[in-house]
Amino acid sequence: MRAIISTTTNGHSITPANGQLPESPEYIQEVIEGLSAAQKTLPCKLFYDERGSGLFDQICELDEYYVTRTENALMADHAVEMAEVICRGCQLIEYGAGSSTKIRSLLDHLNEPAAFVPIDISGEHLVRAADELKVSYPEIEINPVVADFTGPFEIPAPSIEPSRKVVYFPGSTIGNFTPAAASNILKEMAQRVGPGGAVLIGVDLDKDPEILHAAYNDRKGVTAAFNLNLLVRLNREAGANFGLSCFTHRANYNVDKARTEMRLYSERRQSAEIAGHRFDFEAGESILTEYSHKYTVESFGVIAREAGFQTRQVWTDDDELFSVQYLELG
Repeated sequence: MRAIISTTTNGHSITPANGQLPESPEYIQEVIEGLSAAQKTLPCKLFYDERGSGLFDQICELDEYYVTRTENALMADHAVEMAEVICRGCQLIEYGAGSSTKIRSLLDHLNEPAAFVPIDISGEHLVRAADELKVSYPEIEINPVVADFTGPFEIPAPSIEPSRKVVYFPGSTIGNFTPAAASNILKEMAQRVGPGGAVLIGVDLDKDPEILHAAYNDRKGVTAAFNLNLLVRLNREAGANFGLSCFTHRANYNVDKARTEMRLYSERRQSAEIAGHRFDFEAGESILTEYSHKYTVESFGVIAREAGFQTRQVWTDDDELFSVQYLELG
């Protein structure tokens, strides 16, 4: 097993996923493979550099983006119930923590948690959020981990032995993965929390396509800037030469597969180079950057069972736009 090397920022121990500080661009081979496919793709995890994370925070405040305000309301209304089912003395592990805003509802009500472990791929964003949480919750051990949660990573052992481990996975991030990949992520979570463990997860529900279209094609163009930031990042970090003005953001809902598909469309015939590879684009050709699958409570329950979980409790808003689901092993 590779040794874990910790660095400290503002009093926090930051544990990189691979035991080393992240080196860029480690993702380059994945990018080349994606752009070489018949349907060109870019990995959505690259959205979340410092600028991208900030843009996503702006998306969460948009009128059209129902996800965050609906989930926040659910957390505010039901945090006491959620804290009760999570139980006393848990180690709470948040996947894709970002600004760690939703977690505050739980931290306000958890009974003597052993530790809180926020995990995020954007290190600077994570450190800043962890600093703020440490000020607000000085009695809770907070161990931020810089990691891509889709890959291997290790979690520091808390100073107090936890009664159980619980993964918190807010937002609609599980929808960014195909159902098969979502099942695999839940299986990894099952291994991480172990016997007696649980998952509290946000699941976006299937709904009117017009609501979805507005949410992913906002009038202010924040989602467009967020999507185009993928190319900005590749130009900056990987020496690519994408013409930013020659690509346009558009998201459409695929009814048959119950998912929103976000793409960057080439406005004209053009080419771009990255890491010694040239990629040609026809006018109208797209780069697929993100899926966002939508579920019914029943259809997500099937995926949970495949991973060994049972759905114990579900909280939804009155309009059934979004759900927070509590899953237990076995």
